[in-house]
Amino acid sequence: MNYELDHPEIREAVTRLCEAFPGEYWRQCDREQRYPTEFVQALTDAGYLGALIPEAYGGLSLPLSAGAAILEEIHRAGCNAAACHAQMYTMGTVLRHGSDQQKEKYLPGVADGSLRLQAFGVTEPTSGTDTGSLRTTAKRDGDEYIVNGQKIWTSRAEHSDLLLLLARTSPRDEVKKKTDGLSVFLVDMRTVVNKSLTIRPIRTMMNHATTELFFDDMRIPADSLIGEEGKGFRYILSGMNAERMLIAAECIGDAKWFINTASNYASDRNVFDRPIGQNQGIQFPLARAYSQMRAAELMLKEAIRLFELDENPGEEANLSKLLAADASWAAAEACVQTLGGFGFAEEYDVERKFREARLYQVAPISTNLILSYIAEHVLGLPRSY
Repeated sequence: MNYELDHPEIREAVTRLCEAFPGEYWRQCDREQRYPTEFVQALTDAGYLGALIPEAYGGLSLPLSAGAAILEEIHRAGCNAAACHAQMYTMGTVLRHGSDQQKEKYLPGVADGSLRLQAFGVTEPTSGTDTGSLRTTAKRDGDEYIVNGQKIWTSRAEHSDLLLLLARTSPRDEVKKKTDGLSVFLVDMRTVVNKSLTIRPIRTMMNHATTELFFDDMRIPADSLIGEEGKGFRYILSGMNAERMLIAAECIGDAKWFINTASNYASDRNVFDRPIGQNQGIQFPLARAYSQMRAAELMLKEAIRLFELDENPGEEANLSKLLAADASWAAAEACVQTLGGFGFAEEYDVERKFREARLYQVAPISTNLILSYIAEHVLGLPRSY
């Protein structure tokens, strides 16, 4: 196995692709709350969204480190992969736990872009990150399941053909642990949307295409079930390390963009007959942000190295997400402070990237939950929730 984690050729190619989507493109999408269809199509055509799918199903069979390089470069170039990054990792549940028939039916389409698997229905309004308390149910009825309930913060549902859905198939009072009795389904939304599935967009502080879903006696084929009934929670958990590492790569890319933008501005901007970058009040926050970014980058490389050795880097994956999210936010703060008033001006793209970077303190897992994980599973402290 190749443990080279940098993938310079991929990075260069992604950078060239992103040059066709400059700041004005993203500003226009942001103003209109418009999905970046052209950008997603360009990534699809280049094969990047199917990079982690095996060649047997039409993908590129690239390792996770290549996926991280793709996403990092997208963000370092000033673009935003959040519109489509789930296409890269959500398919992992199907790949690891789906039947041969499901893999053959769906993965080739996901790899070539003819099928979009970008929506992941887990979070609910009443339970939040307490997944074991979710209330959406799926009841078996002959050759079908009937789904009722609600999901929130299901991003890209309006731009996805398939939905990975976690629902309760056994009542909580019939299972030993509240995370038992949950099952995963791959739902073809094209057959149910505007019928038994209602998608409601949620406008947010950044252009993230997130939605709320309502299931009203939604009937889906029984063969939509992935793996065994009742084991869905562990199937979802098995993909979370990869998700956190890929999101960490995006945060590192953002941090590099902020640091580079601020450093260039500080070198060119003259106040009181000297470049502001000569002042330690400008230098120190940028140098500290760079230090945080490098530490996060090294932790991420270690997490990916362990992942590609088929080990379980739970600690490293969580730490890389925590450190990278903090690094990108520190870099965002330093960048705004360096540019001053221009940091709030739309044309510099800093305010847009600033809003986008704030998300990763909260999603796809909050920094507080990562700290709880480290306290309990690494330090051996009592469970706090």
